[in-house]
Amino acid sequence: MEAGERLAVPERVIVAPASGKFRPAEEQGSEGGALDAEQVIGFVDGHGGHSTPVRSPFGGLLMGLLASAGERVREGQPVAWLTTT
Repeated sequence: MEAGERLAVPERVIVAPASGKFRPAEEQGSEGGALDAEQVIGFVDGHGGHSTPVRSPFGGLLMGLLASAGERVREGQPVAWLTTT
């Protein structure tokens, strides 16, 4: 294991991969629900109808969304948080 690979804090944020309006995935689940790594938790709808999926880079428990449906987000902005398992 490389230095810095293991963090003591289990909380992580999921960030928007692009700028636009945030739209939660219908099948994203509820707070406290299990998430798999790479699971889609929502979409960012951009210009021209282009939609970019928001994927969780980690597996864990969804603790809550930080962006509301229809809220404008910018690339790199946290939109949800989870506790890793």
